[in-house]
Amino acid sequence: MNLALQIINEKFPLLKPFLLILMAFLAGCYVSKDPMRKEIKLLQKGVIKDDTSFLYSLPFEKGKCFRLVQGYFGRFSHKERVALDFNMKRGTKICAVRDGVVVRVKEDGDRGGWGRKYRPYGNNIIILHPDGSRSGYWHLQKDGALVNVGDTVRQGQVIALSGKTGYAFQPHLHFIVWTSRNGSWQQIPTRFQTSKGIKYLCPFKKYRNPRQ
Repeated sequence: MNLALQIINEKFPLLKPFLLILMAFLAGCYVSKDPMRKEIKLLQKGVIKDDTSFLYSLPFEKGKCFRLVQGYFGRFSHKERVALDFNMKRGTKICAVRDGVVVRVKEDGDRGGWGRKYRPYGNNIIILHPDGSRSGYWHLQKDGALVNVGDTVRQGQVIALSGKTGYAFQPHLHFIVWTSRNGSWQQIPTRFQTSKGIKYLCPFKKYRNPRQ
């Protein structure tokens, strides 16, 4: 069975991402009632213009291109999450989206799969930024953290290797930013510098990190 799956993966490398997208559509008609969902849609379409929030770099190396397989409030597993999932093979280099200090590192998780029972195994890194916001990088490879708690990191610095630990259907990077507002933490959308300009990322599209 494992040999058959290996052959399928080699001949059809996009099969898993396709299945992930298909499952997202088949996950039901659930739509979040969070008012931020509508605001994000308008930002993605350019109806609302934003030139005041921090401009993030994409969480991978310059010149590299990856597909966003699930976006904000995605029906698959982001129903109430302002989070992004990038399709990445195991061992892909992950980069800090902005300067900050590492406040959490977990890299001892050694398993992952489709089921909530795997959540505790999800390796991750959390970085605190100068404005008090935080960014999180999940599903990292076992022993895949390249930084330690207390380290100062720079935007674009390689901090980890991607994997498939925790609650993960396939290897990918789960990325999220949140900030403290009125005494509670709130997830927020972020705009990124891409090779085609400044964007609020949309699911199922590929994005390239500009070389300069």
